[in-house]
This record gives sequence, structure tokens and C-alpha cells, in this order.
Amino acid sequence: MTQQLADRPTLTRRLLDVDALRGFALFGILIVNIWYFASGYAFHRVPDPAYGAPLDHGVHAVVAFVFEMKFYLLFSFLFGYSFTLQIDAADRAGAAFRPRFLRRVAGLFALGALHAVLLFHGDILTTYAVLGLILLALHRIRPRTALIVAGALVGLVVLFFAAMAFAAVPSVDEPAALANGAATTAALGGAPADVIAEHLRSLPTAIGGTVVLQAPVALAMFLVGLAVGRRRLLADPPAHRRGLLLIQAIGYPLGLAGAAAVVALGGISTMAGLAVSTLTSPLLAAAYAASMLSVFQTSAGRRLATALAPAGRMALTNYLMQSLVLALIFTGLGFGLIGEVPPLAVAAIAVAVFVVQLVASAAWLRSHRYGPVEWLLRALTIWSRPAWRR
Repeated sequence: MTQQLADRPTLTRRLLDVDALRGFALFGILIVNIWYFASGYAFHRVPDPAYGAPLDHGVHAVVAFVFEMKFYLLFSFLFGYSFTLQIDAADRAGAAFRPRFLRRVAGLFALGALHAVLLFHGDILTTYAVLGLILLALHRIRPRTALIVAGALVGLVVLFFAAMAFAAVPSVDEPAALANGAATTAALGGAPADVIAEHLRSLPTAIGGTVVLQAPVALAMFLVGLAVGRRRLLADPPAHRRGLLLIQAIGYPLGLAGAAAVVALGGISTMAGLAVSTLTSPLLAAAYAASMLSVFQTSAGRRLATALAPAGRMALTNYLMQSLVLALIFTGLGFGLIGEVPPLAVAAIAVAVFVVQLVASAAWLRSHRYGPVEWLLRALTIWSRPAWRR
């Protein structure tokens, strides 16, 4: 008992840092995903013809430079890290981990499928559920081997896109994308039945893009998270201060240079841009994570972590709620403002939505143990009814 009490501050600090980092990642994902709702052209990676002013291009460049292709990597890393926490939780409960995790990914897949059809065809939950099965099969892998496999996966994807770039294969057929973007805007701004029909029509394209562009690198980040979790490297960030500084010293110069090159190459609408982004975005995502973990150890950073952590603890609920709110704002499910909001206002809406989620998450968790969707998924995972209120 004495040892358990001694370990409790470390456990609390670790969970706070991880939850806060997840909340930070949730904000970055929102900044990227909102463009899929706000413009039918964003999904096709071509500029919306209605917004071609320098300010509009500047907003898109900032999003591409700072956010795009970085935060889903951070979220994927945290999925792999949380996988190790779930193994520990099953061990503490004296329960078999495999059945628990299989029920969990089944629930995640079902939620993702509903999310893709009803709200957002760019859903990532179904991909995470499928990749989770691969992670389960590899979960006994040694940390060093996990890192080697992760590097190989990223390298293969980079080589694939580089070969496509060398062969002058275009990532996007711009005239066709412009036509599809106009049709998408019209459909998503129509009646709810038209919105759902458009989601179904776009799903094959979205799935194909996810399989080629996101899934292999997401799996790589799962494995990195697994390795870090197995080594308990986030349990005490101050003990790894030099390592965090080294990650930042390497990640920022190379990651920011890569991000600038991607923007100069025309973004991820080009194969060369995809190759550079796949190679350097993990470095920048790692630098972001190292910076946030370092900041969280300061007095001001603890307050920031305390503000972010509730949203991170309810990340699944908040992710789905983001899609619901944005669908109500931009699509025919609500106000139908797709294609009518300038880029700077779109970014402001994303910030406002996240601030509301920070406040709402903190208020909810003062009286509840889990977010609503987290409670449902936990009930399925442990196959019993968890406590609802504190």
C-alpha cells in the first residue's frame, strides 16, 4: 500500500501529461479537418476558386506549414502509447487483454463507420480499428524492433511517393478535382439525404487515400508509441529532459525545412510534396510533442496541461462532436454554409469550437468519470457497466 501511495503522484502526472498532449493533438486535427467541411474543394487538395486572395492563400499556407500531416501522427503515436496503458489496466484488473481489446476495436470500427456515413467521409477511426488488430498481433515486439519497423514503413511510403514524382505521376487531376469540388459543395449544401449520399459516394476515394497516404505511417506511429510506452518514457518527462531537447534540436530544423519545401512544391497535391511531407512530418510532430511535454513541467505549463487534459480525456467524444458541430455549420444537415465562409473565419471557427470543448470537457468531468462515448466504449471493452458519475 505504501508503494502504491508513493507511485500515485507519478501516475497522476503521467496521465495528465498524456491527456494534455492528446488534447493538443485534438486541436491540430480540428484545424486540419475543418477545411473538409468548409469547402468541397479541400478534399480534392485544390484551392477553392472563390477564395484566391493573398490572405486566403496565406491562411491555407499556414495550415499546411504548421498543421497538415503532423497532428494525426501525434494522435497515432498516442494511440500506440495508450495501448500499453490498456495492457497495464487489464493486468491490474486481472483480466485477459486480448478479448478486451478486440471488443474495443470492434466498437471503434462501428463508431467510425457511422461517423463516415453520417458526418465525415474522412473518418480515421475505422482505420485505427483495423490497424489496432495489427498492433495487437505485434504487441510483444521489442521496442528496438518496433522502431526499426516503423522507420521501414515510413521509408517505403517515401520511396513510393518519390518514385511517383520521378515518373511525373500527378497526385491530383486539377480540372477533374475542380469539377468534383463544385459538385461536392452543391451536394453537401443540399438536403440531409443529399449529404449522406455524398458521403457514401466519396467513401471509396477517402478510403483509398487513407490506405495509401495515412495508414502505413499511422501504423509506424503506433509502433513508436508502443516502444515509448514499453520503456515508460512519458512516465517522468523531467528525467528525459536532454532527450526532449535533442528531439527538438533535430525535429524543428528538419521538420520546418520540410514543411516549407512541401508548401513550395504545391502542398500534398503533388507527389513530391507527399514524399517530403511523409519524410519530415514525423520529425516535426515529434518536436511538437517534446516541446509540449517540456512546457508542461513549468508552472505556467501545468496550468496549460490542466486546461488541455479534460479535452484529451474525452478525445473520442470531442472528435465526434467536432464533426457534428462542423456538419451543422457547413453542410445541409444544418446551416449549409459550405463554400461561403472565408478561410480566416474558418480558422476562427475552429479555435472557437475548441475553446468551447475545453470548457465543456472540464465541466463534464467534474461530475462524470468518462466522456459519453468513452463510457460507452469502456462498457464494451470491460463488458460491464462502468460508473457513470463520480
